[in-house]
Amino acid sequence: GARLRLSHLRAVRMGTVRMIPLAVLGQPPQLSLGLVGGGWRTLDVRQRGATFLALPARSVINAPAATGMNFWSLNPYVGCEFGCTYCYARDTHRYAIERAGATGALSGAALADVRAMPAWEAFERRILVKTDAAALLARSLDPARLAGQTLVIGTATDPYQPAERRFRLTRQVLEALLRYRDLSIGIITKSPLITRDLGVLRQLAERHDVHVNISLATLDPALARRLELRSPVPAARLRALARLRQAGIEAGVLIAPIVPALTDGRAALGALMAAARRADARWAIGSPLRLGPAARNRFLPYLAEEFPELVERYRRRYGQSDSAGREYQRALERRLDALQRIHGFAVTEGRRRRRQIEGEAPTTRSG
Repeated sequence: GARLRLSHLRAVRMGTVRMIPLAVLGQPPQLSLGLVGGGWRTLDVRQRGATFLALPARSVINAPAATGMNFWSLNPYVGCEFGCTYCYARDTHRYAIERAGATGALSGAALADVRAMPAWEAFERRILVKTDAAALLARSLDPARLAGQTLVIGTATDPYQPAERRFRLTRQVLEALLRYRDLSIGIITKSPLITRDLGVLRQLAERHDVHVNISLATLDPALARRLELRSPVPAARLRALARLRQAGIEAGVLIAPIVPALTDGRAALGALMAAARRADARWAIGSPLRLGPAARNRFLPYLAEEFPELVERYRRRYGQSDSAGREYQRALERRLDALQRIHGFAVTEGRRRRRQIEGEAPTTRSG
């Protein structure tokens, strides 16, 4: 108090404090307080192995021309602690690391540390944090450029992953969007943490068309845990959906990904839609599994361990392709349309919502 002239602050008694030698992370010997000057500084290290690196970014929104999608996108983080085995966004993380190495933004021991592990593992253990995301958005967003297209938050990584509790970047982005009007804003998340921001979401909904997609692949908690190693349980996501709807937020279920031979059965999809209806979901739309190179290198070996009976079928379908093929996708769409009608969801509304958050598979290296 006397030294810093902050006498109004109370003393805090701390228990055991865990220290990590920063030499392991390629940093000078000092406390990791995020105060180190220069490029990719370490912000935090979690006990279960995730390290968070500040990502120096020049922009924070991706145009449709850059991603090959039919919407604008924004991702406050690159990489995700949830560690879903099927996640296609591992490729986005790999591209970011490649760019950083090529430009020299990430070099030396820090670059060697990331490159020492497979790309699929780096995605969930070396998470990039766009610490100035809200400021970049405020400086660069031109509503006229969006031309009525949706700005989707969380297309390549979950904006409400556990790191959001500390960094609060998604909340800051939402607050920055309050200064605008008449935008179409979509959010995709698996996390009930989104309900923390109900107040901001209600304010946004008064100014914009706001819609939230709660991502849910299965109601089976045991299967969810095998596919999504550290994601919130299905019941928690459905409770979050119900709270969003009670607050007047337009929200529905994004059944994604639909994993062939594991979550695509008619009974399983029907049960999920019924649960979504009980939570007052405005829509229930589905999207089939796609596997880019980095995701394929993670999911197919994991499949061999957990579901060996499916390995050969997946090698035929996904061995050289990101998708299971047009024939499968068309059959799945017919199944989803039929189930939507049975459970009281408007098929046309579902298709409209799908167009807002889906397009062609990513073809470029934006994050």
